[in-house]
Amino acid sequence: MPTKRETAAFEAGIKLGAIYHQFVGSPVSVETAESLETAMRESISLQPHVRSVSVKIDRDMLARNFFGYGELAGKMIRAEVEIDYQGAVIRAKLEYDQKTDYPLMSLLD
Repeated sequence: MPTKRETAAFEAGIKLGAIYHQFVGSPVSVETAESLETAMRESISLQPHVRSVSVKIDRDMLARNFFGYGELAGKMIRAEVEIDYQGAVIRAKLEYDQKTDYPLMSLLD
């Protein structure tokens, strides 16, 4: 049987995975990045056990195509969640790791 802390960590991974897999590929521009951040944050905040969510899109990585926008890539996302599962609180993040050239999830505490 998992501990409360292990369950909270699992829930954090679910939330960060949802941010990544639901939104990567979304059309985005510098002008719409803030509204996409808000949509991502509000969507995840509805899920069980979420105490807080923050999402930032790296605007320096946004490229424009012929039509004036680009697509959200996983490496552009910096997200943090705080999960409270029956009193066990976990903070975790999703952030691009230059060493591995991959957006990684990790526990903060």
